[in-house]
Amino acid sequence: MILVGTFFLSLPISTESGRSLSFLDALFTSTSAVCVTGLVVVDTATTFSRFGESVIMVLMQLGGLGFMTFGVLYAILTGRKIGIKERLVLQQSFNQGQLQGIVRLTLIVFVTTLITEVLGIILLAIRWVPELGWGEGLFNALFHSISAFNNAGFDLFGYDTPFSSLTKYAQDPLINLTITGLFLIGGIGFVVIMDLLQYPKRRRLSLTTKLVLTAYGVLVVLGVLLVLLIEWSNPKTLASLSWLEKIVASFFQGLTPRSAGFSTLPIADMYPATQFILIMLMFIGAGPSSTGGGIKITTFVIVFLAVLSMIRGKGDVVSFRRRIPHEQVYRALTIFAVFLTIIVLVTIIFTITERTDLMTAMFEAVSAAGTSGLSLGLTPELTPFGKIVATIAMFAGRLGPLTLAFAIAQRESKELIRYPEEKTLTV
Repeated sequence: MILVGTFFLSLPISTESGRSLSFLDALFTSTSAVCVTGLVVVDTATTFSRFGESVIMVLMQLGGLGFMTFGVLYAILTGRKIGIKERLVLQQSFNQGQLQGIVRLTLIVFVTTLITEVLGIILLAIRWVPELGWGEGLFNALFHSISAFNNAGFDLFGYDTPFSSLTKYAQDPLINLTITGLFLIGGIGFVVIMDLLQYPKRRRLSLTTKLVLTAYGVLVVLGVLLVLLIEWSNPKTLASLSWLEKIVASFFQGLTPRSAGFSTLPIADMYPATQFILIMLMFIGAGPSSTGGGIKITTFVIVFLAVLSMIRGKGDVVSFRRRIPHEQVYRALTIFAVFLTIIVLVTIIFTITERTDLMTAMFEAVSAAGTSGLSLGLTPELTPFGKIVATIAMFAGRLGPLTLAFAIAQRESKELIRYPEEKTLTV
C-alpha cells in the first residue's frame, strides 16, 4: 500500500504545481498516511491537488482499518466464502484469542466506521460549507472526518499558515468536539466498541474493556488538567483566551496526543513540561485493535500493574478480580522495552543528523514511532537521512508492536528442561 501510494503521489497530477513530488517526500507522505501518523514534510493543502489529497484520504482509510478488513467486505458483498486462512489473518489483525465471531467483528468495524464518519461529515459540513462553499466544504468535511476517525492527523488548512493544523479553530466548540469524538471512537478500539454494544444482552464487560475505559478516563482527565494548569498563563497558547475557550482548547490538546495528530494550539510554543507530558501520552497511545498507535493502553496498564504487584510483594498481577497470565505480562514488558528502544535510537539519530536539542528530537521520535503526528516543527526540516529514519520509525511503530506480539505468542512453547535457580543482585 505504501509503495502504491508513493507511486500515485509522485505523479504530476497529484501536486498543485503540476511538478512531480520527489520520491523521498512521496514515500514519507504515503507511509505517514498508511501508518495513520500525520507527520508531513510538505504541507498537504498547499502541495497536493484534489487528486493527491484524495489519494492520501484513501490511504488513511485503508491504513486505519487494514487491507484485510476491506478484503472481507469485498468477499461478503460478492458472496465469496471466507476460509479458515482468511479468518486466521483477521484474528491476528484484531488481536483476538479465538476465531468465533471474527467475521461479525469485521462487519461491526465497517458499520461503526461508516456511521461515525458520516456523522462526522454532517457535523463538520455544518461549519465548513457556509465558510468554504458546498464543494470545498463537503470535501474538507469528508477528508477530516476520515483523518480524525483513523487517528491520522492530516489536515487541509495549511493555505492560511503552512503546517498550522486546526489552530484557527481553537475556539470553535463544534470543530473541537466533533474531531475529538471521531478520534476517541476510532482510538478506543473496535473490540471495546463491540463489547459495549453487546453489554445490554450479556450484562458483563471483558477485562480488556474495563481496563481500557478506566485507563482512558484517568489519562484523559490527567492530560486535560495538566495542559490547562501548566499553559494557563502562557502568552503564546492559552493566556489570551477566555476561561471557557481555555477549557475547550485544553480538552482538545489533552486528548489529541493519544494518536490523533491534530492540534489547536502551537505545540512548539508550549512550555517544556507540557511537551514532555504530550510525549508520555503519545508513548502510551490508543486502545488495542484500534486505528491509533503507541504501545496501547492495555500494554501500559499491564506493565504498571506488574510494577505495582512487585512493590506490594505479590506474585500475581490482578485487576478487577481477574488474574492476568504471566505470559501476557512478559509480552507487555517486551513490547514496552522494544518500543522504548526504538524511540531511544531514533532520538539519538535525530540529535546527530538534525543538530537539534534533545526535547525536540525525542518529541519527533515518539510522534513517529507512536504514529501520533504531532510535531515541534522538526519534521518539515528533516534531512534526507532524517526522513528515511522517520519513515522507518513510522512503519515500525505501526506494525512493530503488533507483529512482535504475534511472534511471541506463536513461539510460546513449554520448555523441556528447567535449569537450577540462582538469584542475582539487583540493588
